[in-house]
Amino acid sequence: QKHFGENYLQEALEKIETLKGQNLVWHFIGPIQSNKTKPIAQNFDWVHSVDRLKIAQRLNDQRPQGLEKLNVLLQVNIDNETTKSGVLVDEIDELIPHFENFKNISLRGFMCIPNPNNAEQSFKKMAEILQKHPNLDTLSMGMSSDLDLAIKNGATFVRIGTDIFGKRS
Repeated sequence: QKHFGENYLQEALEKIETLKGQNLVWHFIGPIQSNKTKPIAQNFDWVHSVDRLKIAQRLNDQRPQGLEKLNVLLQVNIDNETTKSGVLVDEIDELIPHFENFKNISLRGFMCIPNPNNAEQSFKKMAEILQKHPNLDTLSMGMSSDLDLAIKNGATFVRIGTDIFGKRS
């Protein structure tokens, strides 16, 4: 296993430091506050939870010279839920061109956390959205509870924590 996803920045930074030199790929998958973008830009290879242009701009501006481009995914609020972060489906086409101006980050695709009651339909919708953007190649969707459905519908990354590490205490 070379790819590790982390929801919590402080825990992640400790693990990244401890495992430095192991040639691992680090994914930040948690919510991003503006004041946390610098350590994310400095320490991660992927960010799955870019939910607004301001965050993308900060990650771009704070990515150190000499590091490869930071791979980012636009978090999509696929079910239009008020309790979830992410851009709305009808905002995607308006936002994507802005990423062409960034020199230090690379938009690779999309991430979603669907309503569990509607997961398969949401995953299908995400696959359709990705197909409309041939320059993008990544779908991060599905967790321990719905990973089979996500893979069936084109997920390239699934976020499996509970099934590997158990429930958080």
